Amino acid sequence: MSQPEPVIAAARPEIELQSLDPQELERFLDRRRATLSPELSLTENLLEVLRKANEFVPSSAGSILLDDPRRKFRERNRNSLTFIAAFGEKAGELLGQKIPADSGIAGRAYLTGKAYSTADARRDPYFFATVDEDTSFTTQSVIAIPVRIESEVCGVLELINRHDRAGFSESDLNLLEIFAGYISISIQNVLDGRQAQEIARRDNLTGLFNDRYLHVALRRQIQECRLNDEDLAILFLDLDFFKRVNDTHGHLAGSQVLREVGGLLAEHVDEVEGIAARYGGDEFVLVLAGLDLDSAVDLAENVRAAINHTMFCEDEGDIQPEPLHLSGLTCSIGVATMRRHVTDELAEEACRSSLLRLADAAMYVAKETGRNRTAVAGEPVRRRG
Repeated sequence: MSQPEPVIAAARPEIELQSLDPQELERFLDRRRATLSPELSLTENLLEVLRKANEFVPSSAGSILLDDPRRKFRERNRNSLTFIAAFGEKAGELLGQKIPADSGIAGRAYLTGKAYSTADARRDPYFFATVDEDTSFTTQSVIAIPVRIESEVCGVLELINRHDRAGFSESDLNLLEIFAGYISISIQNVLDGRQAQEIARRDNLTGLFNDRYLHVALRRQIQECRLNDEDLAILFLDLDFFKRVNDTHGHLAGSQVLREVGGLLAEHVDEVEGIAARYGGDEFVLVLAGLDLDSAVDLAENVRAAINHTMFCEDEGDIQPEPLHLSGLTCSIGVATMRRHVTDELAEEACRSSLLRLADAAMYVAKETGRNRTAVAGEPVRRRG
């Protein structure tokens, strides 16, 4: 009797996986205000998880979508999900695209925290056809698995068009939940590793960078600005008569004010991708790469006005328990820039020291000439009302 010929399965072609640029990807992983580092190769880690998921559950396309922690609302349906990694014919068109968190099968998994699949997407009430229309793709079957960081859903692992069958099975769902767990672990491991480094960089009270890290970061910024032929500005800021807050309302109130000032400064530097640090006591330093003198003075005046017009301790705080409604706080700011105040011949370390010293000296000029104003190193004091 002749033996049956063995069945040889055709090898599946290697899929091409794509992801956002590592620096862009970091934004979607900033779950604890940690500054993640590309050298940890989280991009490759996530792509490997997606590759393995496809090996176990072969599909025509797949993606990882995450919400943006910097634009995350308490009402989760107001969030959006961004494609951060993908494979398939249209993967390149998907990367960086956003979908509303309250739309689509991925959105359903994100909002409910439960896996969802369908064998006939076109007839499914949750299907979001816009992505197919924009990419000229045809979705038939879909499975979406929520991705969690600790207990909070932060995204979705999604596979499209299961190979060799009409839809995804219960076994497929169980396997993909394992891979969604790997995604969570990958992100968590990076966050845990980076958090330890970040704690050493941060001021415990305000959450801004501390003076130790400021010197390291400023040296790097000087080097980059010189390579890119850009200017760099330093703002040295000191709160006026801050001792009166402590003497009148107590040190808890003073600490709460400093924390709120730190939050205000962080908002202003985020707009220009700068660095904010607490230098000590009620002194702060802002490092603003790419800003010339006029732009730096404009920002200084905006900061000065914002502090003057902010009601501090308006609500119950995590340090000061009772609202105090403190208004009228002012600050004095000194400004120095690399192109205006130091020579190109100065070494990076000498340039760093000179900029800080000049901005600090200008801040004292602002104080000595009346406070609540901005002074530029070596120039008359500026105050715009």
